Amino acid sequence: MEFTKLIDKRRSASNFLKEVKITEADLKPIFDDIKMTPSAFNLQHTEYIVVLEEGMKEKIREAAYGQYKVHSASGVIIVTADRYAYMQTERLNKGMLDLAILNATELEQMVQENTQFYESRGEQFMKEDAIRNASLSSMMFMLAAKNRGLDTCPMIGFDQEQVRELLNIPATYEVVLMIAIGKEKESSKSLRGYRKPVNEFVKFI
Repeated sequence: MEFTKLIDKRRSASNFLKEVKITEADLKPIFDDIKMTPSAFNLQHTEYIVVLEEGMKEKIREAAYGQYKVHSASGVIIVTADRYAYMQTERLNKGMLDLAILNATELEQMVQENTQFYESRGEQFMKEDAIRNASLSSMMFMLAAKNRGLDTCPMIGFDQEQVRELLNIPATYEVVLMIAIGKEKESSKSLRGYRKPVNEFVKFI
């Protein structure tokens, strides 16, 4: 889809066509599309948990305070992010060492620099940065989904700890967002909300 049209067409769906089923095969191309999403130091903090099984989806609905959109959606996606992604620096860059793009000294320096950067800033910064990076990835996911004909709704109205327990999400990961996905029920679509004009949210200096 042409990009400006894609931006216009992507909406947060409030209701989905219940009879529409989606599969892993439908979603894998979307995840392929978003692999190039930027992340700090290319640490790729974000990990997704895709819930398609109806029984688990209903448990997630309970954690989302019974919201109907979770029930009608074809699936729900839990976006998580590793607070300690910097510890993966060596593993993520080993291929560059094998290809001689980096040498061993450069890789060791990269590991040391990433470790110092995060550990010197502390736990709160690590949490905030995990959320920042997962948010970038989530937006890219929603655009990629729309480009492939699926509608989404980002959600923050859910009990994070209940979702964490249901899906066995490690304590070192932030539970950042829930994304409902499926085909929007067009008859439920409302008018787009007011958007500020550019001069109200941009300052040029």
